Amino acid sequence: MIVKNAELETVCGITSKLPENGQIEVAFAGKSNVGKSSLINGLMNRKSLARTSSAPGKTQTINFYAVTGRRETKKEAQGMVSADEKVYLVDLPGYGYAKVSQNEKQKWGKMIERYLHTSKNLKAVFLLIDIRHDPSANDKMMYDWILNNGYEPIIIATKLDKLKRSQVQKNIKAIKEGLKLSKDGIIIPFSAETKQGRDEIWALIDELTGLAATEEA
Repeated sequence: MIVKNAELETVCGITSKLPENGQIEVAFAGKSNVGKSSLINGLMNRKSLARTSSAPGKTQTINFYAVTGRRETKKEAQGMVSADEKVYLVDLPGYGYAKVSQNEKQKWGKMIERYLHTSKNLKAVFLLIDIRHDPSANDKMMYDWILNNGYEPIIIATKLDKLKRSQVQKNIKAIKEGLKLSKDGIIIPFSAETKQGRDEIWALIDELTGLAATEEA
């Protein structure tokens, strides 16, 4: 998708009613401070629409970002362009933040579970893992939990720019083994600094949501 416009449309707290927007959604999960907001900003071509913070636990709500854009078609060279498409990038609360009470964590967990169970438009769940480290116990728990809720998480290995190039494949292998990914499991390395991986993520979103490039205009 070629992004034309992006905005934060809906913010849902623990007691909020989830929106029924009738548009395709893809969700992003990950532990606190793994780079979720930076990833979403990168996908939307925005610097600070999704608020980033060095303090973990910033995202305590489910945030729905409406992204409008168009598909690239194989007939664009002939001056034929498809209509605009709309997709929602859904930012889920970060997990594993030690300073949040157990009661608060349980509330967040129930809120995320309610979303996964009730959204009629959710097509994919991306799980962000810091490429510099082996998956934590919380990462493994979240991966299994998403699986048990009916979705196979697609892994985005964040903070790629903070790793030496020679270490990348070794660390990707460690993530695969740590999460016990299936043979067909997908890992996309991503850097918020260089935007490496952005096009691959959008191509996968387009493919999973049926917005991939087509022959027709």
